[in-house]
Amino acid sequence: MASSLAAENTDRRAFLNAALATSAAVVAASPAGAIRDYEAIGYLGGSDKVDLNNANVRVYLKMPGMYPAVAGKIVSHGPYASVGDVYKIDGLTGGEKEVLKKYESRFVVTAPSPDYVIDRINNGLYR
Repeated sequence: MASSLAAENTDRRAFLNAALATSAAVVAASPAGAIRDYEAIGYLGGSDKVDLNNANVRVYLKMPGMYPAVAGKIVSHGPYASVGDVYKIDGLTGGEKEVLKKYESRFVVTAPSPDYVIDRINNGLYR
């Protein structure tokens, strides 16, 4: 009885090791979901231009007066077909429109990318 129990444990261990090795190989071979060579990557916070459709809310910290109110309205609306569409956001105050006008030359609009739109409000990066 003891020898059959030991053999069963050995078989179980061998099976689990094989299953673990197989799953590790599958995970290691899976490509990442994000676009590696995204042509508009500079507009997500790495340049003086900001993409209204894909940039994260925190990018607007670089523009005094934009964060958090105006920036929050930009990222929670859209997509935008043109920079001028940002003025169509419901509830913008006169002061907020003035702030938008101040930075309008820094805004660009590219096609929304699912890899970046999902992170517009919360990208999971914390101080």
